[in-house]
Amino acid sequence: MAKGFRPGNPATPNPQLRELKETVRTLLGLDDDTAVMIRQLACTEPGCPPLETVVAVLPMNGPARRWTLHRPTEQITEDDLRTALLSPAPEGA
Repeated sequence: MAKGFRPGNPATPNPQLRELKETVRTLLGLDDDTAVMIRQLACTEPGCPPLETVVAVLPMNGPARRWTLHRPTEQITEDDLRTALLSPAPEGA
């Protein structure tokens, strides 16, 4: 895990996560063998947003891709995902 970050509270389920994952699958045309992970991270470093959402796509074959959205998971919309996911180059590409 990156220095200065800690995972959001996994004991508190986020009902929006399943919908966000399905939106990611639809926007990117992913198959069922590709894992989609969405994590909310709290930043402890000065100057960074208090909560960020990281979207990771992990295909069985091929490189992983990752996007960071600078807002809490519950504030992420389909338009936010579309803008981030369809940008020219994801992080780690």
